[in-house]
Amino acid sequence: MLGKQRQEIELDIAEGADMLMVKPALAYMDIIWRVKQACNLPVAAYNVSGEYSMIKAAALNGWIDEKRVVMETLTSFKRAGADMILTYHAKDAARWLQNSDN
Repeated sequence: MLGKQRQEIELDIAEGADMLMVKPALAYMDIIWRVKQACNLPVAAYNVSGEYSMIKAAALNGWIDEKRVVMETLTSFKRAGADMILTYHAKDAARWLQNSDN
């Protein structure tokens, strides 16, 4: 892990953090994994509004399948090590999961 990231983690823990948050999450999945490896605290991935807007715009233009991209993105955060995911896609994802045949 890079020294600066390690210092930030140690400072947050020393200040009493209950969890560590990585934002934006999409471009920093490697950092999510590194933070998870470096500490025993829960790690949150924050899928910020710009990432949300990017997917929504691409879906509105017909360039991507919104449901598939969102669900793959959320799955990727979990695979990177996130214990929790904060996302503007939450309501859509919950609806899609509730209506799935799984």
